[in-house]
Amino acid sequence: MLQLFLPLFLILLLIGMPVFFAMLVAPGILVYSEGMERDIPMLFRNIYNGLDSFPLMAIPFFMLAGELMNRGGITLRLVDFSRALIGHVRGGLAHVNIMASMLFAGLSGSAVADTSALGSMLIPAMEKNGYSRKFATAVTAASSVIGPIIPPSGIMIIYAYTMEVSVAALFAAGIVPGLMIGLGLMLMVRLLANRYDLPQRSTKATWPERGWATFNAIPPLMAPVIILGGIIFGWFTPTEASAIAVAYALLLGLILRTISIRELPDILTKSAISSAVVLLLVGSAIAFKTVVSLSHVATDLADFVLSLTANILILLFLINLLLFVVGMFLDAGPAIIILGPILGPVFVSLGVDPVHFAIIMSVNLTVGLATPPMGLVLFVASSVSGEKVETISKAILPFLAIEVVVIFLITFFPALSLTVPRWMGYVT
Repeated sequence: MLQLFLPLFLILLLIGMPVFFAMLVAPGILVYSEGMERDIPMLFRNIYNGLDSFPLMAIPFFMLAGELMNRGGITLRLVDFSRALIGHVRGGLAHVNIMASMLFAGLSGSAVADTSALGSMLIPAMEKNGYSRKFATAVTAASSVIGPIIPPSGIMIIYAYTMEVSVAALFAAGIVPGLMIGLGLMLMVRLLANRYDLPQRSTKATWPERGWATFNAIPPLMAPVIILGGIIFGWFTPTEASAIAVAYALLLGLILRTISIRELPDILTKSAISSAVVLLLVGSAIAFKTVVSLSHVATDLADFVLSLTANILILLFLINLLLFVVGMFLDAGPAIIILGPILGPVFVSLGVDPVHFAIIMSVNLTVGLATPPMGLVLFVASSVSGEKVETISKAILPFLAIEVVVIFLITFFPALSLTVPRWMGYVT
C-alpha cells in the first residue's frame, strides 16, 4: 500500500495543494496508515537534514548573483554586444535575442529571469523594428530555456544534490547541449527569415562600434569565465564559486554605479524569497526520497521497464516521451525532485552513465518550461508581452521542434554531453 504515495501525491497536486506540502502529506498519510507512526518524525527531520548542506548554498548565491547582474544593467550590455556582432543579418534582432540568452545563461541560470529581463527589453524593440509581437515573444520564450542548461544551473545543483552526482560534472556536461540549442534556434530563425520576410538592419555596426560594445561586455562576460574557470582548475568548489559570483556582481554594479546601496535590501529580499521556495522543495525531496526507498517503487519500476523491452535505446526513447509529457504540466525543479530518485537508479542500473541521464532529464524538463499548456516560461512571456499564451504556444512550435531534436541527439549520442566532463576528469 505504501506504493500508493505517488498517485496520492498527484491527486493532491491536481486539487491545488502546493508542491512542498503535497510532498510531505502524501507520504505522511500512507506511512501513518501502514502503522509506521514512528517514521513520521523522520520525514520532518529529513527536511532539515536535506537543507543542512554546503553544496546547496550555491543555489541562493547564484540566484543573488543573477539578480545583482540583472538590476545592474548587465543585460543591456549583453544585448548591445550581440547586436553589434549579428544585428545586421536578416532576422538580426531574433538572432540577438537568442545570443543574448546564451550569454545571460552564464550569469543567471534561470529561464524565468531570462524571459523577464530580456523579454521586457527585446520584445518591444523587435516589435518596433517590424517583427510581429507573437514571433518576438516566441523567440524569447524558446531561447530562455538555455538559461538552466548552460552553467551555472539551479536545477542541476538540485539534481546533483538529490542524486549524489558531481555538480561540476553536470555543469561541464551542460555546455555543449546549451550551445546546440542556441545554434539550432538561430538556424530555425534563418530558415524562417525569408518565409516571413523578417526585417534586416540596413547597415552593419562599424568596427569601432563593435570594439566599444565588446569592451563594455567584457566585465559581465568575465563572470562565467571566473565561475567555470575556477571550478575547472580546482581553485574553488561550485559553492565557493557562487559566493565569488555574488561578490563580483556586487563589485561590478558598485563600480559601474548601476546599483546603489539603497537598492540592496530589495535585491536581497527578492533573492531570499526565491531561494527559500527552492530550498524548501529540496528539503521535502529528501523526505520524499526516504519514502521512495521504503516503498521499493524504484525496484518495481525497474522490473516493469525491463518487462517492456531489453533494448536500452527504446527505453531511452520512451523515457524522453514521459519526461516531455511531465514537463508540459510540472515545473522542472519539482519534476526533477520527484522523478529523479525514481528514474535515475533504474537507468543507471541499466548501464546509462549517471551524468548522461542527469543531462537528459534536466534538458528535457527544462524545455518543458516553454511547452504548452502549463509551461511557466509561456506565462511569464505572456505577462511581459501582453500576448495570449495560446498565441505564443502556436508561434513557438518550430523552435520547440529544434529543442526536441537536440534532446534526442544528446540522448542517443552520449559523447555530446560527456566529452567535456570527460576531458576535465569528472567522467571516466
